[in-house]
Amino acid sequence: MKDKFFEWYGENSGLFWGIIIGLLVAILFLTIGFWATILIALCVGVGAFLGSRPDIRLMIKEWFMGLFTKRN
Repeated sequence: MKDKFFEWYGENSGLFWGIIIGLLVAILFLTIGFWATILIALCVGVGAFLGSRPDIRLMIKEWFMGLFTKRN
């Protein structure tokens, strides 16, 4: 049974993850509402974008560290 699932998963991994994500989004809509779910999706998207760009991460890190650095 386990081997059969992994064989199916190997052929249909996009379908599997689409179902999982769709189910998660539906649960979020039903429990916390539409706008809260949209806000979470937006924050995740911005976080994924910033996390995938090393140059932007470095710029944000330098800015953040500058907030706590004592200036004369």
